[in-house]
Amino acid sequence: MRSFRFGALAASLLAATLMTPAAHAADAPAPLRADQAKFRELYKEFVETDTSITTGSCTALADKIEGHLKAAGFADTQITRFAVPDHPKEGGLVVVLPGSSKTLKPILLLGHLDVVVAKREDWTRDPYQFIEENGYFYGRGVADMKAMDAIWVDMLTRFKSEGYRPKRTLKLALTCGEETSWAFNGVRWLAENRRDLIDAEFALNEGGGGRTDGSPEGKVIQQNLHVGEKVVANFKIEATNPGGHSSIPIRDNAIYELSDALVKLRDYEFPLMLNDTTRGYFAKLGATRDDAIGKAMLAIVANPADKQAEATLNTDRSFHSMLRTTCVATLLEGGHANNALPQRAAATVNCRIFPGVSFEAVQKTLTDVIADPRMTVTKIDDRGPLPKAPPLTPQILGPAEKLVAKYYPGVPLVPVMSTGATDGIYLEAVGIPSYGPPGLYGDPDGNGAHGLNERMRAKAVYTGRDFLTDLVKAYAG
Repeated sequence: MRSFRFGALAASLLAATLMTPAAHAADAPAPLRADQAKFRELYKEFVETDTSITTGSCTALADKIEGHLKAAGFADTQITRFAVPDHPKEGGLVVVLPGSSKTLKPILLLGHLDVVVAKREDWTRDPYQFIEENGYFYGRGVADMKAMDAIWVDMLTRFKSEGYRPKRTLKLALTCGEETSWAFNGVRWLAENRRDLIDAEFALNEGGGGRTDGSPEGKVIQQNLHVGEKVVANFKIEATNPGGHSSIPIRDNAIYELSDALVKLRDYEFPLMLNDTTRGYFAKLGATRDDAIGKAMLAIVANPADKQAEATLNTDRSFHSMLRTTCVATLLEGGHANNALPQRAAATVNCRIFPGVSFEAVQKTLTDVIADPRMTVTKIDDRGPLPKAPPLTPQILGPAEKLVAKYYPGVPLVPVMSTGATDGIYLEAVGIPSYGPPGLYGDPDGNGAHGLNERMRAKAVYTGRDFLTDLVKAYAG
């Protein structure tokens, strides 16, 4: 070990002591502006109001939001509440900030208030407490999607309080039912019953945002503009059998037949598909990457039949899903007694269907892959109409590109097709294009959305808030 004279050691300790406050100050987050602190309190209130479908209430949060809107100066005539009698806790609201133009169509801001249920015993922290640690906000919904919800409400209340009047009328619809396929879906109800209330040139919704490199520093490596998505459908694969006594088994067994069918499904790969959005995504992102993945992105755009490029991209779960329809077994049921041969065995298969592919085509593919006349394949539900990809126009792309260059210099803005699902499909079904804007960003692991210990970088939220405010002003002005 290296030795020091006492004087040198004392000097070193003194220097370290003097440097420590400055070092801590460099690492500490910048103090919040007054408007940011007010927004943080709003965001906290959103997260700490349980809006899960089983234990919470969207209506309760909508009540609080209505109070904030009225306090900012919105009149009763500018706020519309809606719900249905058999789903009283799943209500929502629409608020309108009138614009100055008589000819320009409105912009619709959209957000869902509901969250996936979270169990306290599974989480490290209380999921319905808003907690800030080590540069992250924690709590159910901080990422999906109460950050954007709070940004929309904060934005409109500031606009109203400040007397800002855009050229285009701004509408905000906050709804429930996005996180389930069986609850009351507010956007679907509005599209089918109050189309006039949400009528707009286009909508800004979830699904966009950016991605970091996953490092502790959270370097943003891309920003996405959500343009189109897959559609969700669930199918039941079922085997039936006369059954009998388990003491005299035979090979003709419903559970074995179902198992054989699921193995075939596991080993089947739906064919690769590209559309304008995914071609743009892989072409633009591939040009920024100097690695095997980047080369494969460019190669697949040039030649979709390039099997080597496809195999390379398939190593990333997100890219694999983006390139095709996917179907996966998610639920099992079978048998009726432990001493009887099964008379019935079934599996629920969740499919995420590439735009342009019909429900019927997927059902036929499942039937052909299983290739067993003893099995039935039935569509049991879906999450709405087949999606229609909105056009990627200069009107939408231009302002977003300028602001990405301002807030995230050198970071590419790429169009992305969501492999999940949003309520945008209900808007597109009635002629309102829906886009997920850039601005916010997350980590490659998904930040625990729908899972445990959901989190969101504080810096991403504050930067995204400023970005989205500028973006809405650019579109509305």
